[in-house]
Amino acid sequence: MDLINGTMTSIFDVLMSVFGLAGPTVALILISGVFGILALICFKYISWQGGIKGTKDKIKGGMIAIRLYQNDLGIVAKSVATVLGRNFQYLGLNFGPIFPLLVPFTLVAAQLVVRFGFDPVPLTDMTQGQHLAGQGTVLEVAMAEGDEARVADLEIELPATLQATSKLVRVPSEGRAWIEFVAIESGVEDILIRVGDTELTKQIVTGDAERPAVMQPERVGGFFAAWLWPAEKTTSGTPVEHIKFTYPDRTLPWMGLLPGGAMGVLTIFLIASMLFGVLILKPLGIQI
Repeated sequence: MDLINGTMTSIFDVLMSVFGLAGPTVALILISGVFGILALICFKYISWQGGIKGTKDKIKGGMIAIRLYQNDLGIVAKSVATVLGRNFQYLGLNFGPIFPLLVPFTLVAAQLVVRFGFDPVPLTDMTQGQHLAGQGTVLEVAMAEGDEARVADLEIELPATLQATSKLVRVPSEGRAWIEFVAIESGVEDILIRVGDTELTKQIVTGDAERPAVMQPERVGGFFAAWLWPAEKTTSGTPVEHIKFTYPDRTLPWMGLLPGGAMGVLTIFLIASMLFGVLILKPLGIQI
């Protein structure tokens, strides 16, 4: 999975070098639109276009029969049954080819989320009164299945841009540990996670540091989780299952009415890809 994610990240780095010049919102819309067009072109060649068109024509024919012979209950009943049956057939002809497209859809959506979904952890001025517990950011480290007891050996080293506001709390029965921290300086740094001889890092961006190409709040080890968080290598093969904290949601320019964060990015992705796709349906003769 690391190879696939690394390849996708490299492709998107190239795309962003071009589309990114227009700003984050426009870049997100354009990349989503390009994917929508490519997805429909793929759909055209992996779907039974003749079957879709024929089924749509039969549905229209059934609707016309219902309208023309509305006083003949026999014909109406037969036509209604035909329309319902053909609708199920139509759904099958469309959704069958869509399933293979879920793979690139997930890969693209994940790349967009880690590039447009989050803001850096804001700075906290520790000189302004007492900082209360729960007001910082919580880092969670979960051990892999079978290695839960090794949480007792876990050590966490925070970079100079962060300051711990709690002790490291370990729960051996769950194989998890937590520590709360605040950001006191801007920067792009790594949190060091050490379990015995194994060392892992988790990137963290704070304050008004120059935004890196990708930002994600989790580094994961599971195969399916890796589809959602592609920006950092997985922890597979180590005692650690995941390392995570929370980034603030990012609100893109001109998109104040939409939700921020990952949900906002996915909303724009879906809307833009569908709108761009609709524009090419007739020119390319695609049946859906």
